[in-house]
Formats: sequence, C-alpha cells, structure tokens
Amino acid sequence: MTYQYYQTRESAESYIKVAKEFDGQELIHHLGKFLQKGSTVLELGTGPGTDLEILSQSYHVTGSDFSQHFLDILIEKKIQNELLILNAITLEIDSTFDCIYSNKVLQHLTNDELLLSIQNQLQILKDGGIVCHSFWAGTDSYEMKGTFHNYHTIEELEDWFSPYFKIQFLKFYDEMEKDDSILLIGQKR
Repeated sequence: MTYQYYQTRESAESYIKVAKEFDGQELIHHLGKFLQKGSTVLELGTGPGTDLEILSQSYHVTGSDFSQHFLDILIEKKIQNELLILNAITLEIDSTFDCIYSNKVLQHLTNDELLLSIQNQLQILKDGGIVCHSFWAGTDSYEMKGTFHNYHTIEELEDWFSPYFKIQFLKFYDEMEKDDSILLIGQKR
C-alpha cells in the first residue's frame, strides 16, 4: 500500500481543506436501505471525519485510518467515536461489525491488496454483514504525491466481490463528473 502522502500533519490538514466540499451523504442514504439503524459500522479511512459524523447519526461507528495524523485531528475536534489506527488490507482487529464502510479509500490499494482486503473484511463482518464501498470509475492507476490511486470498472468489482458477497447495489454515480464513481453494497454470503 503506497500511502505516504497522508503521513504528515501538514498533508492531512491539506487534504481536509480540499475534501471539505465532499461527503458521503448519498452513499450513506443508499446504505440505509440495507442496514438497520443502530448497527455497528467500521469506517475505513475516516480521514477528516465527515462521513463518520453522518454515519453516527444512525449507527454505532468505529472510525479508522492508516494515518495517525487524521486521528489526532479528530481527537482534537472532540469526536466521541472509538478511533483506531488500522491497515485497510490486513484489518488486524479483534472486533466484528455489521457493516464495513469506505468512501474512496480502497482506491489506494493495488488489485492484489484489494483482493486481500476483501477476504479480510469477511473475517470481521458478522453473518449477513454489509460492505459499502465507493471507488473512482475507470481503468487508470497512478501514483501522485507518494500515494497510489487505482480506478476500477463495475465488471471487475463484481468479479472480485461476488464470490464473497451478494451484490445488493452496484452503480455509477456522479461526484465531480457524470458517472465518475461507483458505489458497491454487498451482503456477506
């Protein structure tokens, strides 16, 4: 996992400024069709905490990030949620959850790392648990500012997730441009 950019306080603060216009409200709305209120959710890549706050309105959410700097900023903001340093590939945690959520986080993984993450997500999801992940749509992959970015197609996401999850929702949506993003919601088989 190439994720160096977010490993300084300055870069975490810079990302928070850039991302302040974006949130996962639409994604979380779709998630609500498949996940009961009060369920436990693990958010991968909490970053600025925007989606953490929205998710917490309906769910018991544990936030996580690979960067301690994001977590420190959330602690300073007096966020009450449990916050963990967590690698989105290995997911070394003793808890289990009703749902695992990420918004454009798993895009930082190579294809092989994503496949490992999917398998490890199964281990910490309760029976019938839900995954809700968004991705950039396309076929590009590149490194920028020490961080890897990997775009995906609907077909490859379906191929990778469907052996382990019954796909409930897999569609394009617009974040910056028409159909530039994909939302996947699946239920553990």
